[in-house]
Amino acid sequence: MSSKSHKYLTMPFQSMPVSEHPPKLPVRILKNVMIPMRDGVRLCSDIYLPKREATYPTILTRLPYGKREWSTSEPVKGKFWARRGYAYVAQDVRGKFKSEGIWEPFVNETNDGYDTIDWITKQSWCDGRIGIAGFSYMGYTSLATAVSGHPNLVCAAPGMTAADIHGVWMYKGGPFCLQTMGGWLIGEEHKRSQNDLLLDYWHLPLISLGAAAGLKDKHYRHYIEHPRRDAFWDRINLSNGLERISIPMLHMGGWYDVFLKGTIETWREATARAGGVARNNQWLLIGPDDHGSTQLKSGRIGNLEIGKSKVDYEVEAMVRFFDYWLKGVDNGYQSTKRVKFFVVGDNVWREEVAWPPDRMKLTSYYLHSGGKANTMDGDGRLSLEPPSSEPSDSYTYDPGNPVRQSVDENLWYLGQFMKDRSQTELRPDVLIYTSAAVLSDLEITGRISLVLHVSSTSDETDFMAKLLDVFPDGYAHMIQEGALRLSSISSVKAGHVRAPGTPLEHEIDLTASSYVVKVGHKIRLEVSSSDFNRYDRNLNISGEFGKGSKHGIAEQTIYHDSEHPSRMILPIVPRA
Repeated sequence: MSSKSHKYLTMPFQSMPVSEHPPKLPVRILKNVMIPMRDGVRLCSDIYLPKREATYPTILTRLPYGKREWSTSEPVKGKFWARRGYAYVAQDVRGKFKSEGIWEPFVNETNDGYDTIDWITKQSWCDGRIGIAGFSYMGYTSLATAVSGHPNLVCAAPGMTAADIHGVWMYKGGPFCLQTMGGWLIGEEHKRSQNDLLLDYWHLPLISLGAAAGLKDKHYRHYIEHPRRDAFWDRINLSNGLERISIPMLHMGGWYDVFLKGTIETWREATARAGGVARNNQWLLIGPDDHGSTQLKSGRIGNLEIGKSKVDYEVEAMVRFFDYWLKGVDNGYQSTKRVKFFVVGDNVWREEVAWPPDRMKLTSYYLHSGGKANTMDGDGRLSLEPPSSEPSDSYTYDPGNPVRQSVDENLWYLGQFMKDRSQTELRPDVLIYTSAAVLSDLEITGRISLVLHVSSTSDETDFMAKLLDVFPDGYAHMIQEGALRLSSISSVKAGHVRAPGTPLEHEIDLTASSYVVKVGHKIRLEVSSSDFNRYDRNLNISGEFGKGSKHGIAEQTIYHDSEHPSRMILPIVPRA
């Protein structure tokens, strides 16, 4: 989510073939306008306006990456919207670039968003109708401003973000999101970015990762010191304020975006809890994107071809959304279905009235083996048949030698960097369960989960899951992934008494997808206890998180018999 991850977002605005072609109005720019906040801190903003003196609806974006940095393309966006008859305000958030104050990630965005809108409404060029938009951190500032409840905020379009920072951005499933948020927190420590390429993600203890590279890391250390939900997270958890949203919103995400879970959860919660006009006016738009939208250029995700059809879909959707709600253009947007997503494999767009589609059927694919599911050459199978009497599968998890395919995959740009997983599947600490080749196209559309019956010799350990599409040539393509951290503390809170050799049932959330496994392909499940450096390594030793360097060895066991039916739960949509 660093500024580097947004360079691909420039392209749609530069080559925007929207269906309507408004006149290209001349643009004037007011640079480095200092906007006062309630505590006297001033935030620096660039304002893009049509050259003709008049009042215009306004679109605001608030970002920590520099309103004139090449990677953010804000000048391109500002001119694009101004030429369509909008005022566009790009603002450096508090403590970043030319804005005053102290940078504290996420903390001040609700109040600062409210105060900025309050200032905009008093300007001679504003007609009093304001929208806010942005992706990633700018999506969070959009959500925070929507939660603030300013009466002049008419609509919002947050993309690739989350209301829940703890459960989506930082500790998804329990493990710390090391490559993404660890690197981001350290890289964004200053008013301008630090070089997070200097980080050695193998370094222990985890809390001194930044210091070992000679980088400032105050914010990173604070987040490492709070691995579990506590009062630290309450001040930045927007989930608690979603019922205060009273405006229409367009929630945008991608199937391979690291914040997909946040996009879907925020849309669902806003739809259920928002008041007034907002409740029935929450749109969900999910494309084939990773966080950097690399598929816009390549037309592929890993080795999977998805084509370049409608690469401008996010911008086109925002144009229709803002034209309707801010300008009152009768473009039929209100009558569109509330859910639109890209079906990977079929490579088509689909509109639905609900997510997941009502016709979706949850289907269990059970784990089977003769006790030797280790590696793809083992005997692990997936099938619709429930298990009877079967031996369990075991493997040894050594934090000193973790599964590390993610080290070579930039997770912000996963579409570009995703690798074939078949080499990872040769490791003995990876259990593999593969179905027979499917006889007809199999559509997976909805939430994906894995129910595992497991035991471990360690009180503190992890389990990781990958759902894969195996091509006839053996290429193993990741559809979705999930993680779960088990600890003595979380087990006691859940009413479990964990003991070595005692199986307990746990569910791993693999978020969601819309993906078609083609005829002749196979479904595969990977189970392991590490995914470094996507997540931090669980050291298998109880103690204060992030402060230890020693690690232990854990013997992990997966049970799949009639009393312990471990299973993938896939949302299958019947084919017409």
